[in-house]
Amino acid sequence: MNLIELLTWRYASKKMDPSRAVPQDKVDRIIEAARLAPTSSGLQPFEIISVTNPEVRARIREIAWNQAQITDGSHLLVFAAWDNYTADRINHMFDLTNEVRGARNEGWENYRQQLLNTYPQRPAEVNFQHAARQAYIAFSAAVIAAAEEKVDATPMEGFDPDKLDEILGLRARGLRSAVILPLGYRQAEGDWLVNLTKVRRPLDQFVTEVR
Repeated sequence: MNLIELLTWRYASKKMDPSRAVPQDKVDRIIEAARLAPTSSGLQPFEIISVTNPEVRARIREIAWNQAQITDGSHLLVFAAWDNYTADRINHMFDLTNEVRGARNEGWENYRQQLLNTYPQRPAEVNFQHAARQAYIAFSAAVIAAAEEKVDATPMEGFDPDKLDEILGLRARGLRSAVILPLGYRQAEGDWLVNLTKVRRPLDQFVTEVR
């Protein structure tokens, strides 16, 4: 299947088969796709927490509208954004870039100073919202990669972020949950959505061309 066929095939599974676990190599490739996704200034201001512990996922299900995919799937990916941009975090990524590339670039260092003079001075909530939007870019890459692996993935915002942060101890790590992604395999029986035609607005209602 080509990419468009895979994206047509995928949907937000409402019922996952608890007897089928996603092989770890597939999960690794899905996470790698998210790791390689673009982010503003290359800062990667988020982390992914992969939750397989059944008891922890059961607790998360309780604060996520009792959505069964959280426990019926085999993996739950939590995309957690930085709670703020700090000088240490910015410097770490710029230093890592210099280390990996084996050189220092004057323009790059000037850009570092520009960010250091801007981001840490902004309100923490503004910075978190910016970081969360970057996490969503990687989240989209994970959803597409899951389709390529023929793994079902159900995007979810329906959870209590404060309680999820507490369950996973995210605030102590300077993180806040942004969005979650259960991974598993669809179970047709009991899934009201599985055989319904995918509905999207037609192109003439979706794209405006400026020529």
